[in-house]
Amino acid sequence: MRFSSTPRGARLARRLVAARLHAWGHPYTSTANETLTLITAELTANAVRHGHVPGRDFEVRLTGTSRELRVEVSDTRAKRVPPLSLDERPCDAESGRGLMLVAALADEWGTKPRVNAPGKTVWAALALI
Repeated sequence: MRFSSTPRGARLARRLVAARLHAWGHPYTSTANETLTLITAELTANAVRHGHVPGRDFEVRLTGTSRELRVEVSDTRAKRVPPLSLDERPCDAESGRGLMLVAALADEWGTKPRVNAPGKTVWAALALI
């Protein structure tokens, strides 16, 4: 799914992921849906804030098996790759805790170069078992 690199695009991506998970048998109020929707919200917000390139969209890919749900968010800015080692942020910091939340909620997460396009993909996986 492709979205505009705007707060509205990030909000729409989050809502569509929740709806798709619901359609796949993970109800809106289930732990899996709520957790992956929150992870998606953080990753899409980062794509808009840190990965935005004027005139280019970001993409969200959602996949699932009986054992795992995975979300991938791709943007077109390759130079701003999030660190995989996250330092503790001060309590009064205005930003920088989103990826700490992703790391705490996801069973695995990481980054990889974007396939067939400039940029990067940040992904997170949630085990269902």
